[in-house]
Amino acid sequence: GLHAASRIVPEGLGAVGGPFAGGGSHEYMEQEEEWDRDLLLDPAWEKQQRKTFTAWCNSHLRKAGTQIENIEEDFRNGLKLMLLLEVISGERLPRPDKGKMRFHKIANVNKALDFIASKGVKLVSIGAEEIVDGNLKMTLGMIWTIILRFAIQDISVEETSAKEGLLLWCQRKTAPYRNVNVQNFHTSSWKDGLALCALIHRHRPDLIDYAKLRKDDPIGNLNTAFEVAEKYLDIPKMLDAEDIVNTPKPDEKAIMTYVSCFYHAFAGAEQAETAANRICKVLAVNQENEKLMEEYEKLASELLEWIRRTVPWLENRTGEPNMSAMQRKLEDFRDYRRLHKPPRVQEKCQLEINFNTLQTKLRLSHRPAFMPSDIANAWRGLEQAEKGYEDWLLSEIRRLQRLQHLAEKFQQKASLHEAWTRGKEDMLSQHDYESASLQDVRALLRRHEAFESDLAAHDRVEHIATLSRAQVELDYHEAASVNSRCQAICDQWDNLGTLTQKRRDALERMEKLLETIDQLQLEFARRAAPFNNWLDGAVEDLQDVWLVHSVEETQSLLTAHEQFKATLPEADRERGAILGIQGEIQKICQTYGLRTITTNPYINLSPQDINNKWDTVRKLVPSRDQTLQEELARQQMNERLRRQFAAQANAVGPWIQGKVEEVGRLAAGMVGSLEEQMAGLRQQEQNIINYKSNIDRLEGDHQLLQESLVFDNKHTVYSMEHIRVGWEQLLTTIARTINEVENQVLTRDAKGLSQEQLNEFRASFNHFDRKRNGMMEPDDFRACLISMGYDLQHFTTGEVEFARIMTMVDPNAAGVVTFQAFIDFMTRETAETDTAEQVVASFKILAGDKSYITAEELRRELPAEQAEYCIRRMAPYKGTGAPVGALDYVAFSSALYGESDL
Repeated sequence: GLHAASRIVPEGLGAVGGPFAGGGSHEYMEQEEEWDRDLLLDPAWEKQQRKTFTAWCNSHLRKAGTQIENIEEDFRNGLKLMLLLEVISGERLPRPDKGKMRFHKIANVNKALDFIASKGVKLVSIGAEEIVDGNLKMTLGMIWTIILRFAIQDISVEETSAKEGLLLWCQRKTAPYRNVNVQNFHTSSWKDGLALCALIHRHRPDLIDYAKLRKDDPIGNLNTAFEVAEKYLDIPKMLDAEDIVNTPKPDEKAIMTYVSCFYHAFAGAEQAETAANRICKVLAVNQENEKLMEEYEKLASELLEWIRRTVPWLENRTGEPNMSAMQRKLEDFRDYRRLHKPPRVQEKCQLEINFNTLQTKLRLSHRPAFMPSDIANAWRGLEQAEKGYEDWLLSEIRRLQRLQHLAEKFQQKASLHEAWTRGKEDMLSQHDYESASLQDVRALLRRHEAFESDLAAHDRVEHIATLSRAQVELDYHEAASVNSRCQAICDQWDNLGTLTQKRRDALERMEKLLETIDQLQLEFARRAAPFNNWLDGAVEDLQDVWLVHSVEETQSLLTAHEQFKATLPEADRERGAILGIQGEIQKICQTYGLRTITTNPYINLSPQDINNKWDTVRKLVPSRDQTLQEELARQQMNERLRRQFAAQANAVGPWIQGKVEEVGRLAAGMVGSLEEQMAGLRQQEQNIINYKSNIDRLEGDHQLLQESLVFDNKHTVYSMEHIRVGWEQLLTTIARTINEVENQVLTRDAKGLSQEQLNEFRASFNHFDRKRNGMMEPDDFRACLISMGYDLQHFTTGEVEFARIMTMVDPNAAGVVTFQAFIDFMTRETAETDTAEQVVASFKILAGDKSYITAEELRRELPAEQAEYCIRRMAPYKGTGAPVGALDYVAFSSALYGESDL
């Protein structure tokens, strides 16, 4: 028997633990130990093999409607042996010989052995004669060869195969179970029955209550496993519990044969489970990315809607007719800058952070880049409108301020002029000289000369016309009324000139008839008229309104006023001289007994009139002193406000600029671990937040300046607008830098980078970042690639390859390469990522190898939420032979990776 057994050794098989040990370069099983010759003819092993192999053969033969009873007898004629090979391989063997002679049987067995050899099994020293003769050892060895080839050889777990793969599978599945320790297939690993029960419970916990099993009941455990497997898993009973328990070392081949049936029973379910897990993982990534996109678009839509509502308000250049209304507009704009816009700046910054995070996750999961709403252009439009609106507001307020000053001045000068001309036309139109005496006519002529002198010195009309033109040019809302009034004054002035000329002509005609004139009265009139005109001018100047913007301008007004006061003594002497002429007249009248003359025929101006106007001038002088001093105090206060604002702005402005540069240097030269970098950046962020109170104080000072209508400041180059823009830039820069480090953490964790690798990437990036702004220009990036060995020198192929790489690192065509994109590119080959092909293969498993899948199959294999996600997005299958409602999982998988559209 030993000699016969040694002849049937299938080449390539090391049948450890049995009578068919051997070796070869491509072993199905590796030899674990030397063959124990004392156990070669162990009847217990022979019994176990006979029972196990018979049951295994019958589990296949019954599919063809037959079975065997005696393994060494029933295969002797080769017919059932050929049938068994056809059933388990699914292939046709050559037609068997029908004769019953010995050579017919040998021929059929040889056909079976040839078929086994055609499947890659090289049989050495095997003869069909031993099978035909009913040699049990030979027959068992041949059946074991068939079991190895068709039931065990293709088992693969983590790149192991055959026996090792099956053993590893058993160890993995039973690892969590108490009292189970599978070491091999022929020791006590299987004798207590717990390992078999654990295999069943791991896959079908509904069939066995493992917690109730006892290690000291091996017969009960084994029978439980055998019965459950036969009843529910269609695995025939191939062993006897008593044989296994009572045998010191259970037969390895019998155990392997039986256990391989469990592998094949459960492998399909495990394959489907693995495929479902892969699909769930891919869908979870897609769902998370879609959620981030929806959140981004929601925030972006709200911000765009706010911008769309705000821009028309900022572009409205409809002015107000008065200063108070325009100052309310300025206050509304100040509230917008101080209260309404800052939250939107934060929203815009958060949108940038969300967008960068989303793009990083899309790149890490090999999904197409996200193309967002164009917030940047809309924001630039908002800031352009905002700048234009503020400029317009300040310009309009200055215009109204100037108009208010001009309107007051026009009103004052027009009223004075109208008061002066009132009655002049009637006076010039009189014919009183017709019945007058010669003396009276001469008096009328002299009086008229005095009027002409006064008229020539009266230049207010040109002043009034100039003021009117200035108001029209500045678009005064009552320009029509002002123009009409000015035109009436000019028309009246022209008429006065005409009437004056007519009256002079008439009086000169009468002059020859009139001789007497009172020289003193004439002298009074000649001196009183210009003095009276001077008094009128003085009153007008003392009541004149002004518009000044600085202490220096106010000092100029004070100096002019002091110079005017210095002329008062001389004017007082002139007043005394003029009044002295009137006194001389009265003295002459008294001396010569003439009637008292109460009127002067040459002038309608009495000494009392001169005294009254003189008193008015004296009262106006201290009043103007006081108003000028008040204006000086106001301008000095404005100057203090300017200096107060400038002192803070000159500190805040450089601080912000320094912080922007500091954060920029920090972003360009990140050192230490990402966590240390993040801690440093968070500290910087906290310092910036703590500095906000200085900005608020500066805003308060700026508000005081605007409320005081102070718009210039020579003490600083920093305007509030400069400070605001710098502050917003600083907030955005620190937030963007923190987000960059967060994305680097995401990349590091997703791709398993070390801090040393990140430092090397940062050093390479900084070396080619010539502008030191945290971004590489395309030319710098090309030089960086060439330095790393990329062949980009060729004119045609190099350009094409570089263009391809640029689409990877700059999907939005911004024209720059960020550090995050650089890291993604440098590590793109290292991460273990799923692919569209892998997802398609997983869906194919769930679909049972069909090119389509049904909603029922998705709901059966996937969690409810992810099943419904697929059903909603999968397009109907367009191929032939599919049922109604079939879905196209291939197109869906491609769309997940941006290779087509969902």
